[in-house]
Amino acid sequence: MTNPTPSVLEQKRVLIACESSQVVTKAFRDLGFDAYSCDILPGEINKDWHIQKDIRDVDLLDYDMVGSHLPCTFMCNSGVSWLHKDETRWKELQKSNELFHYFWQSGVKHLYIENPIPHKYALLPKYSQIIQPYQFGHTERKATCLWLKNLPLLKESNNVKDEMDKLPKSQSQRIHYTSPGKDRWKVRSRTFTGIAEAMANQWRTEVG
Repeated sequence: MTNPTPSVLEQKRVLIACESSQVVTKAFRDLGFDAYSCDILPGEINKDWHIQKDIRDVDLLDYDMVGSHLPCTFMCNSGVSWLHKDETRWKELQKSNELFHYFWQSGVKHLYIENPIPHKYALLPKYSQIIQPYQFGHTERKATCLWLKNLPLLKESNNVKDEMDKLPKSQSQRIHYTSPGKDRWKVRSRTFTGIAEAMANQWRTEVG
């Protein structure tokens, strides 16, 4: 699809970058925002809400809020050991760092960037907070960092940690135990619906 013309839109405009699942995009659309996802992969829910292109070909300043779910392969702490086993990963790390700062320095008024806990070689600014799925109604554990600009810290909406603690690790850490395969990265990177809904509900007054 082509990028919508700002002049014909009345609602506040939201862009969720690097999101083919459209989970966060749908959460904002459900509240009446003119929200779009952007990724080089096709959108999974509705192609009319999706801009299939490199995010750097989209004018971020056309939007009232931008969220970014950056690829985490080369920046996340869980994969740091691979940097010392494969020299090509350092170049990919540099690309990931540049993409992070592309968003961070974009000048967008309301911005969030989501990623797992980074290792020290990623050279990222300090994150604003760490959230867990169990704080938002999911009986699972997956530490996720948020970097925020002109958005309040996300507050937990439904803490089910006690219930989660009764489960075996294969369930509470389902993401970690995901079987190898071509879609493993997609399963591991998908935003939990409870977190997406909390973002939309708690940040709508800031953006709107």
